[in-house]
Order: sequence, then C-alpha cells, then structure tokens
Amino acid sequence: MSHLSEAAITARFRQETILLITKAPVVNNTEHTRWTEPGADLQVQSLTRLTTIVYALQALSLITSGLALFAGVIINYVRRDDVQGTWLESHFRWQIRTFWFSLLWTVVGIATVIFMIGWGVLFAASLWLIYRIVRGWLYLSEKRPMPS
Repeated sequence: MSHLSEAAITARFRQETILLITKAPVVNNTEHTRWTEPGADLQVQSLTRLTTIVYALQALSLITSGLALFAGVIINYVRRDDVQGTWLESHFRWQIRTFWFSLLWTVVGIATVIFMIGWGVLFAASLWLIYRIVRGWLYLSEKRPMPS
C-alpha cells in the first residue's frame, strides 16, 4: 500500500474536482439535474466522523474529570472553518456551547461546594452535559442539524 504525500493528495483532489452532471431523483414527475463536486460526500463523511469523535470526547469527559472536554473543544475551534456552511456547523456550535456552559457551571459548582449547594450544581451540570451529548449524537446519527 503506497502512502501519498499531502501535496500529491491535494493535487489529485484538484484534478478530480471537475464538476459532473448527475441525475437527481424524479420529483413531482419532473426530471432535475444538479451539479456536484466529486469528493464532497467524502468530506462530509470525514467531518461527520470528526463530529462523532468530539461527542465521544465529551462523553469521555464524564469519566476523565472534564479533561477530554478540552480536547473536544480544541478540535471544534481548529476545524470550525471546515464545517462552515454545512449542516454540521450547527453541531460544532452546539458542542462549543456545551463546553463553555459546562465549564461555567462546573466553576460555579466548585466555588459553592463549601456551602453544600455546589454538589447539587455539579450534579445538575453533569446531567445537563449528558443531555447535550445524547441529543446532539441523536441528531447527528439522523444527519439533522441542531435547532438554533
């Protein structure tokens, strides 16, 4: 199995970006054609896999005291431009907001743990994080954008 350099892969991708006309499904007994770029589906699949990895890191953060949550948000910010304009952009926004609100409520919970209310705040923050992960993962598995 040969390994191509990044430059070779990029050059090949550029060669293959010639637009193709493909037949779209028949809608209302009218035949439509659409333009598609070869490789666009592969890019969306790759970004969907990446979004799944971030949800997995968020779930793992429940076991790792939140450390994996930081790894996930770093991935979100580094690859944010790649998902811009796709349905996955809403998932990245969801994941980023999940990180920041989780961080906020964790800090509030830790700061108030001496008053005993902090344990409740930390518990509620954990439940909220689980809800965000499950809801996001379900929408992702259905290939649906997150609601605004």
